[in-house]
Amino acid sequence: MSAAGSSNPEFVVARVRARRGQLYGDEEYRKLVRMTPAEIARFMEESSYETEVNALGSRHGGVDLIEYALNANLAKQFEGILDWSEGSLYDLIARYLRKFDAWNVKTVIRGVYTGASQEAIEVDLIRAGEFDDRRIRRLLEADSIEAVVEALEDTIYGEPLRAAYAEFEESDVLVPLENAVDRAFYERLLENLPGGEPIRQYEAFLKAEVDFRNATNALRLARSGAEIDPAEYFIEGGELFTRDTLARLARNVDELVEYIAESQYADELGPALRELEEVDSLIAFEHATDAALLAYGDRLGTIHPVSVTPVISYILAKERETENIRAIARGKEAGLSADEIESELVIT
Repeated sequence: MSAAGSSNPEFVVARVRARRGQLYGDEEYRKLVRMTPAEIARFMEESSYETEVNALGSRHGGVDLIEYALNANLAKQFEGILDWSEGSLYDLIARYLRKFDAWNVKTVIRGVYTGASQEAIEVDLIRAGEFDDRRIRRLLEADSIEAVVEALEDTIYGEPLRAAYAEFEESDVLVPLENAVDRAFYERLLENLPGGEPIRQYEAFLKAEVDFRNATNALRLARSGAEIDPAEYFIEGGELFTRDTLARLARNVDELVEYIAESQYADELGPALRELEEVDSLIAFEHATDAALLAYGDRLGTIHPVSVTPVISYILAKERETENIRAIARGKEAGLSADEIESELVIT
C-alpha cells in the first residue's frame, strides 16, 4: 500500500468491477428473507463469504456468525482495494475508508453508554479503516465515555470529542459526541482534494453525502423536541444548508421537509419526504438518502469510468450489501415477517 508515485486507476477499477459482479441482487435478497439464520449462513458459505463463514463457523453460530463474517469480509475487500492502489488514488480511497473508524468510534460510545458488553460491541465493529488492532482493543476496554475520548486523544477525533464531552456531561445525550465524530471525518475528507474534472464530480458526491447527513441530523433534532442548538451540529462542506439555515429549519419540521423537497435533491428524496409526512418516521428518509447516494455514485462511475468514482461506488454498494444481509438476519432473529424485513432493505 502506497500513497507515493503514480496513480493506477485502470488496474484498480478493472478489479473492482469484477468484484461488483459478485454482489447480491434482488433475487438473492428474496431468497434470504425466507431463510432462517442458519440457512442464511449456509447460503453465504456458497458465495463470496465462504472463507469467512468457514473460518468463524467453529466459534460462532446463528446471527453472530453472520455478523462476524460480514464484517470480516468487508474489511478484507477494502484492504484488498488499498493493496492494489497507488499514488493519489490510494490517498482518496484511504480517506473515504476512514468512515469505518468513525463508525467504530460511535459504536463503542453507544455501547459504553448503554452498558453493553465488550463482546456485544465488538460484533458491530467494522475493521476497514485505519485503526489497528491495538487501537480497537483500547476502545473496547474503555469502561467510560471519558476513557473512550482519552483513547482517541492522538487521532483526528481527539480534539472534537474533548470539546463535545463537556456538553455530553451536561445533557447526558450522545448527539454532541456523535456529531463531533462525523464533523471530524467529513471535514478531513474534503480537505485539499486534487484537481481535474473527475475529482470535481467526486467532490460533488461527497458534498451530497454531507448534505444528506445534515438533513438527517436536522430532521432528527426537529423531531426530538430537545433544547439543542442545531447550529452546533452543522457539518461544513455541503451545499444545501448554511449553518443559519439549518438552525432555523430544524425548529420546524414542516418547513424543513418543504425546503429539502424543493432542493436539487427533490427527485431522489421526494417520495421519502412524502412518506415522512404521512407516517412520521425517519427510517424511510434515511433509506432514501442511502439509495440516492448509491445511485449518484453509480452515475458518476459511468461518467468517469477510469477514476476514483467507480471504486467509491463499489465501496458504497458493498457496504449496503452488508447492511442488507445484517438487517435480514436480525429481522429473522426478531421474528419479523418477510414484508417487514424487505421494508428495511435498501436496493437500487
